[in-house]
Amino acid sequence: MKITLRDWENFSVLQRNRLAPRSYFIPYGDEQSALSFNRGQSNRVIFLNGLWRFALYERPEDCPSDVSAEDFDDSAWSQLRVPSNWQMQGYDRPHYTNVVYPFPIDPPYVPNENPTGCYRRTFVIPETWDGQLIRLRFEGVDSAFHIWVNGHEVGYSQGSRLPSEFDITPFIRVGRNTIAVRVYQWSDGSYVEDQDMWWLSGIFRDVYILARPSLHILDFFANASLDNQYKHGNLAVTVQLHRPAPLGDGGQISVKLQNPQGDVIYRDIRALADENTVFINSHVEQPKPWSAEVPNLYHLVLTLLSDDGTELETVVQRVGFRSVELKNGLVHVNGVPVMFKGVNRHEHHPDFGRAVPFSWMLEDVLMMKRHNINAVRTSHYPDDPRFYDLCDEYGLYVIDEADLECHGFVVARDWDRLSDDPALEQVYIDRIERTVQRDKNHACVVMWSLGNESGYGRNHLAMAAYVRSVDSTRLLHYEGETRRLLEGKHDLREAVMDVYSTMYSSVDDLVQLAEMDLDKPHVMCEFAHAMGNGPGNLCEYIETFYQYPRLQGGFVWEWMDHGIRVRDRDGQSYFAYGGDFGERPHDANFVIDGLVFPNHTPSPGLIEYKKAIEPIKARMVDMRDRVLEIENRYDFLDLDHVRMLWSVEVNGLTFASGSMSNLPHVPPRGKARIQLPGPYHAVNGVEGEAFLTVRFVLKSNMPWADPGAEIATAQFALESSAPVLQTNLPAVSGGLEAEVCAGSIQLSGADFQVTFDQVTGRMTGWEFRGQPIVELGPALSFWRAPTDNDDPPNRDMFSIANEWRRFGLHDLRERVTDVSWLLDGEDVIKVFVSSRIAPPSLAWGIDVTYQYMVHSTGLIDVRVSGNPCGTAPDTLPRIGLDSKLPWQLHNVEWFGRGPGESYRDSKQANLFGLYRRDVKELFTPYVYPQENGNRADVQWLSLTDDMGVGLFVCAESRFHFSAQPYSRAAVEEARHTHELKTDTCIHVRLDVDHYGLGSASCGPGTLPQYQLRTGPFTCRFVIVPFSSDVFEPRQLAQLLLYAGNRAREATPTLR
Repeated sequence: MKITLRDWENFSVLQRNRLAPRSYFIPYGDEQSALSFNRGQSNRVIFLNGLWRFALYERPEDCPSDVSAEDFDDSAWSQLRVPSNWQMQGYDRPHYTNVVYPFPIDPPYVPNENPTGCYRRTFVIPETWDGQLIRLRFEGVDSAFHIWVNGHEVGYSQGSRLPSEFDITPFIRVGRNTIAVRVYQWSDGSYVEDQDMWWLSGIFRDVYILARPSLHILDFFANASLDNQYKHGNLAVTVQLHRPAPLGDGGQISVKLQNPQGDVIYRDIRALADENTVFINSHVEQPKPWSAEVPNLYHLVLTLLSDDGTELETVVQRVGFRSVELKNGLVHVNGVPVMFKGVNRHEHHPDFGRAVPFSWMLEDVLMMKRHNINAVRTSHYPDDPRFYDLCDEYGLYVIDEADLECHGFVVARDWDRLSDDPALEQVYIDRIERTVQRDKNHACVVMWSLGNESGYGRNHLAMAAYVRSVDSTRLLHYEGETRRLLEGKHDLREAVMDVYSTMYSSVDDLVQLAEMDLDKPHVMCEFAHAMGNGPGNLCEYIETFYQYPRLQGGFVWEWMDHGIRVRDRDGQSYFAYGGDFGERPHDANFVIDGLVFPNHTPSPGLIEYKKAIEPIKARMVDMRDRVLEIENRYDFLDLDHVRMLWSVEVNGLTFASGSMSNLPHVPPRGKARIQLPGPYHAVNGVEGEAFLTVRFVLKSNMPWADPGAEIATAQFALESSAPVLQTNLPAVSGGLEAEVCAGSIQLSGADFQVTFDQVTGRMTGWEFRGQPIVELGPALSFWRAPTDNDDPPNRDMFSIANEWRRFGLHDLRERVTDVSWLLDGEDVIKVFVSSRIAPPSLAWGIDVTYQYMVHSTGLIDVRVSGNPCGTAPDTLPRIGLDSKLPWQLHNVEWFGRGPGESYRDSKQANLFGLYRRDVKELFTPYVYPQENGNRADVQWLSLTDDMGVGLFVCAESRFHFSAQPYSRAAVEEARHTHELKTDTCIHVRLDVDHYGLGSASCGPGTLPQYQLRTGPFTCRFVIVPFSSDVFEPRQLAQLLLYAGNRAREATPTLR
């Protein structure tokens, strides 16, 4: 029996009647409107975006047989907005997988249950278009589709994130017309579109109709290059023409180049003979080159004219003069080795899926620039073509990646199956061809990438050969080749690609790769997996890049969380992830792995990344003479566009400040020393801590930021008093009283009362001036709500949380062995508690002693020590004290790192200072709730009510704290942030130390120096009830931390 393969299940059918791929441009009727760069000003385009009639069927066979007919009655259908994904509009449901296919693998066949969307609408062709050639173009349809116009079949195409253009001239008429589109969710193309993202279907990018005169520009390739000295430019433009048949002479072409100021610096008009291809080559004197730092753009204007000079059609393109080359084993842009400080960007919007509005793209680009990011990898497909215009304009290097991934075959242990199958060679070439041809005129594109996680095989080599045959101006990237060479222990010199590329290499592995004797650069196409709270140790990665020249940076995975905004039964919105729609199989919250939350707000990880990749570094060379060394990490810019602000803060308050608007000349990649202005008031014998803070800000407006925008910071601890913890406060009338009743120990002073449970030894209440200030006092805790890096969703990854669970750290129990108290003079009562903390059934534990020294002033000196015994775990999540405070104490003030959350390996962006926040602001709303909100390197802390009454906490050594309206258990139990309900108390955590973050959700774990090793420990906190009408927190800090230094000889610390 003969089996006829359907178009969407046939690797030999990639299209029917689709026109040859071309560069993206919109034609205009005249030069003036073209130079507006506003598609709405063109009279040659009709956008079909908007409301279409729509119906979804379970299978292609279920679609009405006459759905393409002009007179088909679609009045009963609902309306669907285009562009969109139908799953985001209430049809079917989104489905998330990372690696596995959501259907059985049997290429080229797809499931019989293949949801099929039928679209219909009408449109009007104006009389002015009569006699024109009419083209229909789709910028993106997932995953395959057939088209009919006025009942006539037009064609078929697949390749979801790639354009498809058709000639519909024979089927069109002036006036009302009807278009019908049938879109298949699954096709044979789905086998090579297995990217880590939601499976979403439909017409999700622009769809429009173009009117072209019989003589028009089919395509063009504008290569604006620099000479070998990078001084002068050459503009080489190849224009392909469409001519009416039969071919003949006639017409003219005008070529014009305008500089950034709008001046015409090149003009040529030439008569057209019978050629179909026109070559223009022009020398350009000293053009301003394009780079991500200085994105100078010129306007190329191509106009076709009739013999009498009438404008037939105009096309414009922004071009940048730049060169990209391998030189001395490094990627050079304009003769300079560049550092890629990049991110991987999927297209995602929480409400529209992959139908991303232009305003959202623009905000992406602006946020990247404001956070010092200079490069984007379009993971793992070509983005909306307008995104490249933005990268050209604002300055971002782009690795443009083909729409190609077949990661799911790794599960079947046959990763190379498709990539090494000669029957699919054209499938692979088609995807890179349409990518290159569409985006070839963009200065921002510096590398073509042959896809992602598709194994490695002959089809990749065919792709590489194709690219090199059509574009020699850019480099080639494919991580799978480097992976294969490393896995197979082949000689890396066999590489065909222009760069070596790895994912998630550890810092140590990077160093090993960097020290190999190789002649190509290394770029990390993915690193620092930004899932949940993290990533950690970003600074170590960046400094390693700068230490080894052959390491030319990398791209953090990834830019944005792919949360989908939904509402629960109560109407409360939250962000959904894999499995939330009941789909199977799924990969849970692995899609929530970005530097930016789904609502477009920066995560703490993005703030830390901005600091790690900042383009200016300052180092203190001579503190006494105020000499700083400034390192310029820009590749092309000096520092004329920035000014430096400096300030000296003592105990968080500004002591002196100033600015330098004209920094000494520091060339790109150069260093210079500067002396801070002086003299100014000396800081002598400082009672407290002093810091010199330096901030580099923009002098004037930039396209992406306003004057004063901060781009780099540095902070230096000055020679100041080391804290010496005291317990002496001004005496109060009356002494201490102790009473034992009803199983409690009650200690009372003039204006306070504190109660301890006689069995557990735990503080069960503390009142000050008749108001409760502690509901439940300190208890040792070693657990934290696991982060995604502690507990990766991918069970193939090592989980430190599972290791901790294996030792029972999540289920520790405390057995108190002794509670006692004694009066130590008239003004101090000591409470002693001995206990053992251990998990059920396991042969290890921690012997603990608590000592509370309660003073008549109300001050309590808390000292805790622990000694592990037995076969204890190697590391601990944290060592700290947990307490519950009344909700009224919601005003938090602290001196330490801030204002954002910080951890051992992610804290450089948060500078030392004095900060105030409401307790609700200390919570970080990760989509998947987990450990969050920690503040590191804190010297003191206060929590007060609105009347200024509350608690002050300090320690001799810096500590960590968090204060949140949710318990650790509630955070750990919740699966979405909206499930957390505000508690009736504040949960306060005071940690001696805390395990780092790492990026083990997909990559290396926490570096050894940021791990918290198990061993004996001690901690001491002094806690004081106070009212701001007597003491401000800063005054208490002076009394308790620095008063003991007053007798020391005053030492000048800064002059």
